[in-house]
Amino acid sequence: MCGIVGYIGKRNALPIVVEGLKRLEYRGYDSCGVASLFHGELSVEKMAGKVVGLQSLLAKKRDNPIIAIGHTRWATHGIPDKTNAHPHLSQSGEFAIVHNGIIENYRVLKKGLEDNGYVFSSQTDTEVIVALIQTLYKGNLEDAVGNALKHVTGAYGIAVMTKHEPHKIVCARRGAPLVMGIGTDEYFVASDVAAIIQHTKQVIYLDDGELGILTSDGVETLACDRESISKDIQHLTFDVEAIEKSGYEHFMLKEIFQQPQTAFDSMRGRLNVKDGSAHLGGINDHIGSILHADQRYITACGTSWHSALIGEMMIEQFARLPAEVEYASEFRYREPLVDNRSVIFAISQSGETADTLSAIEEGKSRGATTLGIVNVVGSSIARATDAGVYIHAGPEIGVASTKAFTSQVAVMSLLTLKLARLMGMSKKDGIEIVEAMQRVPEQIESVLNQSDVIAEIARTYSKASNFLYLGRGVNFPVALEGALKMKEISYIHAEGYPAAEMKHGPIALIDEKMPIIMIAPKDKTYAKVMGNIEELKARKGRVIAIATEGDKEIAKIADHTIYVPATLAFTAPMVNVIPLQLLAYYIAVEKGCNVDQPRNLAKSVTVE
Repeated sequence: MCGIVGYIGKRNALPIVVEGLKRLEYRGYDSCGVASLFHGELSVEKMAGKVVGLQSLLAKKRDNPIIAIGHTRWATHGIPDKTNAHPHLSQSGEFAIVHNGIIENYRVLKKGLEDNGYVFSSQTDTEVIVALIQTLYKGNLEDAVGNALKHVTGAYGIAVMTKHEPHKIVCARRGAPLVMGIGTDEYFVASDVAAIIQHTKQVIYLDDGELGILTSDGVETLACDRESISKDIQHLTFDVEAIEKSGYEHFMLKEIFQQPQTAFDSMRGRLNVKDGSAHLGGINDHIGSILHADQRYITACGTSWHSALIGEMMIEQFARLPAEVEYASEFRYREPLVDNRSVIFAISQSGETADTLSAIEEGKSRGATTLGIVNVVGSSIARATDAGVYIHAGPEIGVASTKAFTSQVAVMSLLTLKLARLMGMSKKDGIEIVEAMQRVPEQIESVLNQSDVIAEIARTYSKASNFLYLGRGVNFPVALEGALKMKEISYIHAEGYPAAEMKHGPIALIDEKMPIIMIAPKDKTYAKVMGNIEELKARKGRVIAIATEGDKEIAKIADHTIYVPATLAFTAPMVNVIPLQLLAYYIAVEKGCNVDQPRNLAKSVTVE
């Protein structure tokens, strides 16, 4: 959500910044703009709409500035129009700012500035920051930025320029990610490394409360008291090809089809066949705390919350340890029973989710051990937690998460296996699970090979107004995830329910116009699920069954059957979710929806 790109060097900054903004489009946005400095004057071009329109505007400029900052905005304060788009200039026109995050006390700050004669031009909270910087500037931009931020409450990632210091960009963060890139005689700032990966793999991540200074001579990091800080330079391990479509029509489709590899990568080197156990080096020192904790919480949002639900069920069933899943957005506000004998697992694809970061902060303030399960190396959650595990799914560009979900579930499965063996699961059972997990990539591949069949089913139901997703046990969270995918990218209302709960309310909705996706593997709940299908068919419901290969009985009563390989309950979620992802994708394509950038959504939700 929202994107920042800045450049200072020797090349024309405008195409570099615009290309960076294009690589951040997946995060979701509704307006965009660029501020540049040329011959001592600030120039701003911005608009509502997509970066391609901004690119056309900038193509008419003959300037070749060597310094610029750009932004893609996801509206929070003020409608998405040209006036509210970033960058914002100060009233004097001498300072420009781009900002991710939300300033919680902006109304108070704005009133105070207005009482002193300052005139605002937008409805945004961001404009108060640049107003404060103008008011406090005394010849040094980093001092003005630092002093301005002392008055600010909320989350921010900002980049600022001024005509008075034409070879400098100052950036700062609190709660919103920023990274500085180091090239050859050129330097970058961005909210996501995807924006700068084609130019450099050498980066410095800013932490909360830090300021970064980019000049034509290099970069420097300052603490809030403006003391210089020595920061390690990190080397990015992926290439620009990882964030391109590679011949697929959409990023989401590419990422769905990457799952045999990403599931394998999430388990690579972590399964011990001989011992029937798992190795998770990132949290090895905290296994004792997990085993002996009074409370074990798993907190997350959206798709990650569904993987957390699966983790909870698995840990309780196989490791016989109680666990509790919490929405991160609710966790800190309900006075949870957390103390120094609590362990909190935080799951996030981006590692930047503001609600999840807040939950971590709440836990840490109460003395809890915090452990992260994230995808992005060097992300805020990875740095804020005491330890953690990377899921190794690689860059996920599509807003609707797919491969990150299966990798999160894989890591929760590894954790469960590790704990279960320590809690008394037999070696024989452990080996059976390890062997089942090793088969998952191949099983996912077999489902992907049915994509044409699933696409045909999607064409049949693309005009449906509602969907109902049903599953039992660990397949209930899979049903929730399938329904979420349908909502996110096709804008069709969909609900996930435990199959047994269908008769306690949702059955009232069933008629010949209602498609129902029933996850019906041949497991211990199979007979009950078949009974549920009979109930649906008695009310003329149209059933799409996700069934185990070879199950001919279910094909006799379901309207459509999508077969998946036989799995253990332990590994079923990673396989059973694949047809649901494909179904949502193909229905969205049939409807002509913007699959990779669904309306109103953002990839990384960095505001509460």
